[in-house]
Amino acid sequence: MPLTLTARKDTASLPVYLTSGDALEETGASAAACVWARANGFQGAEGAMLTIPGDDGALGGAFFGVGNATFGLGRLARALPKGAWHFAAPPKDPNLASLALKLGSYAFTRYGKKPTPEISFAAPEGADLAAVERQAEGTFLARDLINTPANDMGPEALEEAARRLAEKHGVEIRVTAGEALLSENLPMIHAVGRAGAQAPRLIDMRWGAESAPKVTLVGKGVCFDTGGLDIKPANGMLLMKKDMGGAANVLGLASMIMAAKLPVRLRVLIPAVENAIAGNAFRPGDILTSRKGITVEVGNTDAEGRLVLADALALADEEAPELVIDMATLTGAARVALGPDLPPFYTHNEALAARLSEAAEMVVDPLWRMPLWQPYKDKLRSKVADTNNVTSDGFAGSITAALFLERFVEKASAWAHFDIYGWNPSEKPAAPVGGEAQGIRAIERVLTERYGA
Repeated sequence: MPLTLTARKDTASLPVYLTSGDALEETGASAAACVWARANGFQGAEGAMLTIPGDDGALGGAFFGVGNATFGLGRLARALPKGAWHFAAPPKDPNLASLALKLGSYAFTRYGKKPTPEISFAAPEGADLAAVERQAEGTFLARDLINTPANDMGPEALEEAARRLAEKHGVEIRVTAGEALLSENLPMIHAVGRAGAQAPRLIDMRWGAESAPKVTLVGKGVCFDTGGLDIKPANGMLLMKKDMGGAANVLGLASMIMAAKLPVRLRVLIPAVENAIAGNAFRPGDILTSRKGITVEVGNTDAEGRLVLADALALADEEAPELVIDMATLTGAARVALGPDLPPFYTHNEALAARLSEAAEMVVDPLWRMPLWQPYKDKLRSKVADTNNVTSDGFAGSITAALFLERFVEKASAWAHFDIYGWNPSEKPAAPVGGEAQGIRAIERVLTERYGA
């Protein structure tokens, strides 16, 4: 089970001595403990840990090399022996330290993997435990959903996950599925998902006072992406269970917002589909008419995420919300440009961009602003429709995808698009390999500053 944070120190709790180098005596540890550490070659390197024997030979504590990375404390959740622990001296940032411990304790155990050690840890003085718990809960929700394979996380299961969250927080939820998507004017969601074994659907959640500022989250819910008739190679499908990472992230973010009881009118829109191959699959060269009336030539069926997002964004935009945020595992081009750990985001709103960048640094949730470079719009031209869904030259793929989506948002006061990866390809101090929430803690920070009490 994940590490338990406690408000008070247990009487049997053992100390963790934090060091940024080999100045072990400055940590407050006993002289005998420092001698022990040096005899065992411990030099306080970042991420290094050494347990210390007590006077009776039993476990007496631990040294940990924290360096300059407070979030590195997440390693403790997987490295410490089970039991009760506390910091011998307060870390620099009590909230980040507590959150790092909590996030580092995550393990996806549904299919048999062992959980992390059973640890209780006394939160350092000044930590906001309620905030830490809701951020961890939202992050774990996103990680769990992404890590679940497509045989257990199709459109129906994604809907059920949304319904569980809705029931917990008293959310209005409406789902439009199958042929009803056509009568409800959501044709591109229907086109992309109609070849799947489970009917495509739009999940629509609403929470909060109707008079409150409208904040709408849109998440790409492609539960598996074969590439469609423009089929991916085998190795390109290995991680495609994570192609609903945008949906997982907005559900995690929604969980945080509702747990914090932010005074907003929250709406969550998730087009949940499988981009499958069958006789009724949409084809390269098809021309789709979107909800907004914009016609789209399908240049590639493997660029399906932007199609389902376009209909959902158009729907979101119709009520002119104060803020629209969409999140999607949209392009490989974003990974080429910035790698898996640094998601790009796009917005025309300078104030919003500045706050997102500041918040990302403050809460150690990396983001990088990229430009909505208008001259690249010409790359999306079609000779037979209003636009193509892809370019022909392969350049600036993340930017042109954002420019495609931009056409479907006109009335919202502000819009931001996040092209996330949703996956950790290697272990991090506060996260194992696997599904990841990216950007949602930074967004929550911005929303809390803007709308919080």
